Amino acid sequence: MSVVTNTTTIGAIEAPSRRNTELGLLAFAVVIPVFAYLNVGLALDGKVPAGMLGYGLGVGLLAGIAHLAVRKFAPYADPLLLPLATLLNGLGLVLIWRLDQSPRLIRRAESAFGAYSPDAPKQLLYSAIAVALFVAVLMVLKDHRILQRYTYISMAAALVLLILPMFFPAVNGAKIWISIGGFTIQPGEFAKIIIAIFFSGYLMVKRDALALASRRFMGMYLPRGRDLGPILAIWAMSILILVFETDLGTSLLFFGLFVIMLYVATERTSWIVFGLLMSVAGAVGVASFEPHVQSRVNAWLDPFACYQTDVSGACQQIGDALLSFGSGGTLGTGLGQGNSDLIGFAANADFILTTVGEEFGLAGTMAFLMIYGLIVERGVRTALAARDPFGKLLAIGLSGAFAIQVFVVAGGVMGLIPLTGMTMPFVAYGGSSVLANWALIGVLIRISDTARRPAPAPAPSPDAEMTQVVRP
Repeated sequence: MSVVTNTTTIGAIEAPSRRNTELGLLAFAVVIPVFAYLNVGLALDGKVPAGMLGYGLGVGLLAGIAHLAVRKFAPYADPLLLPLATLLNGLGLVLIWRLDQSPRLIRRAESAFGAYSPDAPKQLLYSAIAVALFVAVLMVLKDHRILQRYTYISMAAALVLLILPMFFPAVNGAKIWISIGGFTIQPGEFAKIIIAIFFSGYLMVKRDALALASRRFMGMYLPRGRDLGPILAIWAMSILILVFETDLGTSLLFFGLFVIMLYVATERTSWIVFGLLMSVAGAVGVASFEPHVQSRVNAWLDPFACYQTDVSGACQQIGDALLSFGSGGTLGTGLGQGNSDLIGFAANADFILTTVGEEFGLAGTMAFLMIYGLIVERGVRTALAARDPFGKLLAIGLSGAFAIQVFVVAGGVMGLIPLTGMTMPFVAYGGSSVLANWALIGVLIRISDTARRPAPAPAPSPDAEMTQVVRP
């Protein structure tokens, strides 16, 4: 009698990578902006625009490079994040190019600067650099958990980025830009990612202490006095940013991000209540003595009352934006056939959503917001699927920052909240914005790859070996 022992090798459980699905969606994400580009050209000149082929090849090449990077470095990542970002970036380029063709903006630029330089080619260059940064994030960041080591370094870096604009001249009443070698950078766009890293590392360690409650009042758990320190510090910092830099958008983003992550980490509704009360108190206090914030609030309350008398231009901009949304109706005037360029130079930046509202109408605006909502939903889904607490908090933090920025910009342009100086992610003109948001998508894709990647099954124990007895 002989004994033959067969040891079964158990490997990783097979799971679909969904890269082919991503490739198919990317094809649609490239074709749709190309047809939009064609639509603008036909509406303006009645002929196919000369640069359509180059535009299509450029966007397609960038999408292809990004897809190959995801296929190689993050094969199990969420298949929707990259196509959604590509679609928004491509449509943003079309909208910027459409505004470049406006005779009004060309005349204003020539009268103000002596020459006119179109913004669409520069935005395409920024997009190419942003995709290169996206690829670099996937190549360098092999595991998102490495970022946890830099929790307090991230805090210091974020503070430096937020404080730097204080030493540069104000632009349109707010100090949100820095100038380096002829280039202007908006540090707040990058600070939101670094702040999310700090909050994730900090709350992962301190969440148990922050979740403790000393008493129950009106159905809410009130935190202990000494645990109010972090939220008070963040509140004070956001107020200081608003006071010294008159940057309402970054202050809302900074404080709102912390409250969201604090609630997710501790599951205490009282933190949200405290956060809302403190944000309202801070905003009212600053608006009572800061002229720039006062003008924004007055323009928000009744833009047409101060349309002719407001020297800051905020009332006129918001009034023109509301008129653009109203003239767009349900289905819009059609690409290239609106008058949102009346807003001025900010038409392709802070107010680019007004072009969407006028030329795509309510239906098109809701479609844009739905695309943004899908990005946030995929980020939240990634947070739910993440296997480690740091990854969960980081994914929800990045998704929350993205959602807050979209709400702040859209709400300001539509008259829901006072206007801020932030830009619509991927769509508005600006190198800092497109760079930071492509990096944000890169980090989310890295987390989703780790979360969806099949974990190898444990090796079998000696007792589990299959023993077969063979008789002669």
